Amino acid sequence: MSGDKKEEVVVRANTNSLISELLEERKQVWGLYCKVSGIEDAPKTITIEKLLQEFCQMSVDYISLGHFGIYQRILDGSERRKSVVEAAERIYPMISKATEVVLDFNDKYQSVTPAMILQELSSDLSNVGEQLANRIEWEDQLIGEMLT
Repeated sequence: MSGDKKEEVVVRANTNSLISELLEERKQVWGLYCKVSGIEDAPKTITIEKLLQEFCQMSVDYISLGHFGIYQRILDGSERRKSVVEAAERIYPMISKATEVVLDFNDKYQSVTPAMILQELSSDLSNVGEQLANRIEWEDQLIGEMLT
């Protein structure tokens, strides 16, 4: 096997590993979202404040992995497949918008008050959930291109 082929195999293996890690973190984020939003029952021993803190941390980790692990590789020109680059150019602006909503939510709920929980959390969770769902859909399109 030539040096270029070996390098490509290593790059693809790294990409597949990053995709697997992203999908696992996404699953954890969505599970925490379901608990925070009340879609799924959370353990009675965990407060909403603690769940929010966990959700915020995990969502930032997930977004960072996507951006710095997968998207940056494409944006910096390391991706050679034209179909992946074209898909990324089409999808990335929408993923960026969803990212901003999640980061804004994280910033807002770093210091949560009972009033915020009562007055704003429901609406904010609805918005962030919609953006996460959109992001997942767009990521799946990009991942589909990357795995072909």
